[in-house]
Amino acid sequence: MRERPSPGGAAREALPALELKNLRKSFGKTDIVRGVDLTVKPGERVAIIGPNGAGKTTLFNLISGRTAPSGGEVLLNGRRIDGKKPFEIHRLGLSRSFQITHIFPKLSVFDNLRCSLLWSLGYRYTLFRLLSGLHDANDRTQALMQQIGLDHKRNTLAMHLSYAEQRALEIGITIGGGSSVILLDEPTSGMSQSETRHFMELIQEVTVGKTLLTVEHDMGVVFGLADRIAVLVHGELIAFDTPEAVRANPKVQAAYLGSVLADEPTAFVSR
Repeated sequence: MRERPSPGGAAREALPALELKNLRKSFGKTDIVRGVDLTVKPGERVAIIGPNGAGKTTLFNLISGRTAPSGGEVLLNGRRIDGKKPFEIHRLGLSRSFQITHIFPKLSVFDNLRCSLLWSLGYRYTLFRLLSGLHDANDRTQALMQQIGLDHKRNTLAMHLSYAEQRALEIGITIGGGSSVILLDEPTSGMSQSETRHFMELIQEVTVGKTLLTVEHDMGVVFGLADRIAVLVHGELIAFDTPEAVRANPKVQAAYLGSVLADEPTAFVSR
């Protein structure tokens, strides 16, 4: 006799990794994010695109708790997180990077990465434990450092890394805590074409099995990385679909992609 599934099991499996419901943000009388509804599946890679001033970074700030919404809801794995502080959201399984690199410049690469994963390994506040004796943390840090390709820079101060290396370090810090949902804000900004190609491969590798949202202006990265693309214009979501469908969407072409294509005729690549 086949065993019946436990009640609610299917519902748990079907929970979105991230869900936005009528999310809004206004500063005074200015509406920045205007009723965004978005559902992201577990393990999905979503790129958020749109013209400057569309509200993309504000949307990330609302999701990650840096800014309180004016209305609506944000749910992480079915749990409402709007109104929570950033560190609380992080501990529930969501991490983000920033447009401007956020690292500890006077710490080594190794120490930057080790700091990012201590809490997830169960190490809390203590004055009586030597970091050198935390073998699980040190082993995990070593593995993470190799994963992002900075093992040869182990003892280098973060301030002495190249720009691309600092961005890679921030990716390592972002994933170090083991979050299941990762937000990357313009990860390839300021990089050369070769650095961008390498970095896209790095993102693909380190986010395997995770849910990824990224804000990105490089259309080669967007169409090469994303499973689905969300298009934000004037704070409103005008499309959320596969790369092929978004590229063919007349509304998207008129509002955004047409001007981008005119500026970067070789930006669009097949996945």
